[in-house]
Amino acid sequence: MQDIKNKIEEIQKELKSLEKLLKISSRKQTISALQKKMSAQDFWQNQKEASKIIDELKIAKGDVDDWDALDNKINEIHEFIQIADSSYEGDINKEVKKLKENLEKLKLRVLFSERFDNSNAILEINSGAGGTEACDWASMLFRMYFRFAEEKKFKFSVLDEVKGEEAGIKNITFLIEGTRAYGLLKSERGVHRLVRISPFDANKRRHTSFASVDVLPEIKEEVDIEIKPEDLEIITCRASGAGGQHVNKTESAVRIKHIPTGIVVGCRNERSQHQNKAVALSVLKAKLYERSEEEKKKNLQEVSGEKRKIEWGSQIRSYVLYPYLLVKDHRTEFESHDAWGVLDGKIDDFIYTYLKNR
Repeated sequence: MQDIKNKIEEIQKELKSLEKLLKISSRKQTISALQKKMSAQDFWQNQKEASKIIDELKIAKGDVDDWDALDNKINEIHEFIQIADSSYEGDINKEVKKLKENLEKLKLRVLFSERFDNSNAILEINSGAGGTEACDWASMLFRMYFRFAEEKKFKFSVLDEVKGEEAGIKNITFLIEGTRAYGLLKSERGVHRLVRISPFDANKRRHTSFASVDVLPEIKEEVDIEIKPEDLEIITCRASGAGGQHVNKTESAVRIKHIPTGIVVGCRNERSQHQNKAVALSVLKAKLYERSEEEKKKNLQEVSGEKRKIEWGSQIRSYVLYPYLLVKDHRTEFESHDAWGVLDGKIDDFIYTYLKNR
């Protein structure tokens, strides 16, 4: 039992270190202050501010509650050991193993310390070299992120989409809303490469396809990004796709070009032109913010990932489905032979390995 006691003391020591790193004491004060604001009668009069407070409370409370739960569990086991005999050693070891696993998960919270890590994420997938193959690969990546979001119970919505001529997706922009969505998914920015036997090739030859993934934070807070109306070229058109007959009867879809930079964004997801314009401007703001940050930093890799051509030799990750199954991240050397599981959204190990290395 002494060995178990030593393990618990070690876990307790690490948890105390995390208490400082996660600023548990000050966060408890923050929670109290936020809850006081929420109890005010006029709290919901400013919807935007109210939403911001609720999001801040959710994140702070999540970290504090998880830390408290671990602390309480350690104390429970510590007290139980004082009265238990060796016949309980197996059960206690199982509980200690769970404690260590939960501690490791909690330690990962320290990785999310950058400005927009708690924000929602805007993802854009563009098919690259490979024609129809690449468009199909882009649709496979889209499904991978959809399954990832679904597993995390994140909200998922398509903002803009251009389908491939024969199959798949040429490019697509979508929003993933959830706690630390951007902090998690920023690791996915870059070129993704697929190797497989082509379902479009009658001769069943092996093909290599590429698609790029860009990830931006949804910027809700005020940042110093000026968008002048005269710098915008706004085009409206009839939307197509989900939304019923309404979307085809009105010119609700919006595409905006920022003339000074040439950046083009669009949205056709919402029912009204006004809503689509607001969403498109939000995406444009995120892109302009990323651009300004890149210009401020000498090391482009540190800020937003190295911008490369969508072709051979520039990939951050390879997905091999033939002649063997393997997914390998070329930045961290982390790999998994469960290629189909990865394509079904199981990308957490790749994400956390990247964040730890970074």
